[in-house]
Amino acid sequence: MSEQTPTPPEQGTALRRGWTTGACATAATKAAFTALMSGHFPDPVQVTLPKNRTPAFSLAVQEQGDGTAMAGIIKDAGDDPDVTHGALIRAKVRLGAPGSGVTFAAGEGVGMVTRAGLPIPAGEPAINPSPRAMIQQAVGEIAAQFNVPGDVEVEISVPRGAEIAIETLNPRLGIVGGLSILGTTGVVIPFSCSAWIHSIQRGIDVARAAGLPHVAGSTGRTSEKAVQAHHGLPEEALIDMGDFIGGMLKYLRTHPVPRITVAGGMAKITKLSQGFMDVHSRRGQADLGQLADLAATAGADETCQERIRQSNTVAEAFDHARAADVPIGDAVARAALHFALHLIDPQQSQLEILVFDRSGHLVGEATSAP
Repeated sequence: MSEQTPTPPEQGTALRRGWTTGACATAATKAAFTALMSGHFPDPVQVTLPKNRTPAFSLAVQEQGDGTAMAGIIKDAGDDPDVTHGALIRAKVRLGAPGSGVTFAAGEGVGMVTRAGLPIPAGEPAINPSPRAMIQQAVGEIAAQFNVPGDVEVEISVPRGAEIAIETLNPRLGIVGGLSILGTTGVVIPFSCSAWIHSIQRGIDVARAAGLPHVAGSTGRTSEKAVQAHHGLPEEALIDMGDFIGGMLKYLRTHPVPRITVAGGMAKITKLSQGFMDVHSRRGQADLGQLADLAATAGADETCQERIRQSNTVAEAFDHARAADVPIGDAVARAALHFALHLIDPQQSQLEILVFDRSGHLVGEATSAP
């Protein structure tokens, strides 16, 4: 997962959907269990996903021996810029103890959960509930077909998964050693950024489970480092919200913590002050006319206001305000706070807005009443 939200193609361009790691793991498991029972791998292998989707997957690898069978599928994320696109998702199955049902193991490149607050308890492989349910359903279908118990150990592995996981938020969430197997519906919708939203929510869950009284969401690396230094926060309190300020705050409305900080650069917090909940550039640019009007409330004269209106960027507008000794950063933070308070429960959480420049220096702040 990168620091910036990926930019989609031009509007109107057809985008191809893909398949989640969970869907690929399900198909690989079904193929491997079928081979374990029959000696033959179905290729392609068809699976049933939520919403009655029944895609078929071609096998990239297959192997059988010593009471096990393994099948692997190359993940196709469609047109989504998913870090796991092209990864090999493998499932190795073996019969389990009578009455054990379907049990899960983490192979190469699949992480282990080490912290509370995630949907899977600590000590378990990072295979989320929805993929587990899909895999259990697939095992049940094959067990019924061959009239055998569905007592199977399923080991999921992703070669290079540990390396790929460095690009995700897994290490911060306490998922060590590799990737998570994700996917609620089995389908990847291009540029829905569902994995990022999922990481934001899980980060909040981990912070709450740890009893942290304060979390800080940041729009990028500079603001994250700056807010961590400003408040002396532990890593578990840092939420990489990217451009999804609204998404983070709405989740905190129903999963509150006592204190919330939103930290970001001048342009993104200016957009928040103007009612943007997703502050990516594709959602529009900050209105410099509105910014000039806001500067007027902070004491900017007509000359300064006109310079702000004629600026090429928000950063240039801030430079004009600073040259005129106008505290525009504080004005932007107050306006952003006024808007953002509608997204949380102010009875449950105190909200703070911090504005940092490109060097990580604090240039504006505002805090709600405790």
